[in-house]
Amino acid sequence: MNIEDFDFDLPEELIAQTPLEKRDASKLLVLDKETGEISHKHFYDVLDYMEKGDTLVLNDTKVIPARLYGVKEDTGAVIEVLLLKEKGGDVWQCLAKPAKRIKVGTIVKFGDKLKAECVSTGEDGIREFKLIYKGILYEILDELGEMPLPPYIHEKLEEKDRYQTVYAKNIGSAAAPTAGLHFTKELLEKASQKGINVVYITLHVGLGTFRPVSVTDVTKHKMHSEFYVMDEETAKILNDTKKSGHKIISVGTTSTRTLETVANLYGEFKACSGFTDIFIYPGYEFKAVSALITNFHLPKSTLVMLVSALATRENILNAYKEAIANGYRFFSFGDAMFIR
Repeated sequence: MNIEDFDFDLPEELIAQTPLEKRDASKLLVLDKETGEISHKHFYDVLDYMEKGDTLVLNDTKVIPARLYGVKEDTGAVIEVLLLKEKGGDVWQCLAKPAKRIKVGTIVKFGDKLKAECVSTGEDGIREFKLIYKGILYEILDELGEMPLPPYIHEKLEEKDRYQTVYAKNIGSAAAPTAGLHFTKELLEKASQKGINVVYITLHVGLGTFRPVSVTDVTKHKMHSEFYVMDEETAKILNDTKKSGHKIISVGTTSTRTLETVANLYGEFKACSGFTDIFIYPGYEFKAVSALITNFHLPKSTLVMLVSALATRENILNAYKEAIANGYRFFSFGDAMFIR
């Protein structure tokens, strides 16, 4: 499989720069994964495609205000650090810019409350820093850090919580699970009232989100690992849903990767946690997910490959073509797609 098979032309003006005022007012493209048939709706219509007994699975990870701007203690040079993953003992895996200025022993200062000392260097701008601070780290990050918006978003985010889902709970992500940004508390309440199970897993989004596919042969790409958790109650509801013949509807590629990881490991759902580097691309046989709510993704990305595995590459590229023709907004703050 060639990386070029997942390319498409996207007009730059369709890259959403800001969230809509109302989360559930975005457009919704509904794609039948078997026939390729397309319908145009709004996100608040999404429950029309779910039945009593179906289970909606959301990722309740919470984004850290993980982008920090500081200065090298010895030279005063400005350094950007993006916290990606805690390794333990206040050591974090980070992306640093410009990375070539950061050697082992380099100290970066972020105001008066936080310093970071480089303790190891890796490839592609990866550095490990030991954080030095007094007090509660997440309170300091809330004060000093910015939301780690993707590089294609150039507008300033006025409200930090618009890059969080309304159900974000477990802090630890370097990016939002953006398919979930469309849900409101009212819409989730309506889902419960309709008899749809609403359950939560956690996958902390990490480096994989920021890394493009750099190989020509897709099958040679290696995903970075991310931490996930599934609790007992969620596992039971998911197993019951499968047994009763109802649909498991995954919200976002992060939820999908967690569900498929657990199903692959155990042949069913169970309370567990661990790290996953699962890479889903066409040819993959889904064991957990029946339907998927997702955003519109970057050309040549692992996310386009995942949705192509569920609905076929031809159906996805045709749906994207239709979305572009109809002025859908793309990427993190963009419109949504329901693959059913």
